[in-house]
Amino acid sequence: MIRRALLSLPFPLLLARPAAAQELSPLRPGTGEGDALVARLRAGGLVLFLRHADTRGEPCDRSFRVGDREGQRNISPAGRAQAEAVGRRLAELGIPLEFPVLAGPVFRARDTAEAAFGPARVRVTDDLLADDYAGGRLAAVMAGHRRLLSAPVAAGGNRLLVGHRTPLVMIAGPAVGGRALPEGALALVEPGGDFRVLGVLELAPLPGGGFHGC
Repeated sequence: MIRRALLSLPFPLLLARPAAAQELSPLRPGTGEGDALVARLRAGGLVLFLRHADTRGEPCDRSFRVGDREGQRNISPAGRAQAEAVGRRLAELGIPLEFPVLAGPVFRARDTAEAAFGPARVRVTDDLLADDYAGGRLAAVMAGHRRLLSAPVAAGGNRLLVGHRTPLVMIAGPAVGGRALPEGALALVEPGGDFRVLGVLELAPLPGGGFHGC
């Protein structure tokens, strides 16, 4: 698979900044560190990278074709409820967002965004395509991810991207690898040419959830 091959490389051309050595731990509101991340988000100017919602129990990807829902790993019923809860929690916490939200075209990313924010507030972009679906376009897809993570964000809002974990790991390094970014969690990114991941926030964690078996 493309994913396994790429993750075995040092990927010097893909990293936007030197990889952090320590894997991040997901944080939740109601804790000191989690509340600090929420306060930083309320100020705006950041990029939020939302990993698609829960997919446990769903068949693994088979066709790797963007328009083939039956051949993809889709979000579970619990994942749809999780996505809706993420959208509600962002609003309840007073976190300002830029619209439209940008989502990858693979259904688990698109469905997560549309369940969380409504189809009218979502724009699908190939810049957030899953790595295993990119084929010969992988370099362009990674450049698209890097551009969306790095471009400045106006004060008073936050850019929200909905996509897949592996491209973020390939760009940002092992700090967001391993168990750092469960399904339905958000990575907070300070944009810029040398962008940095500030932390990972879980707004709607599921008991026993976070990682599929594919």
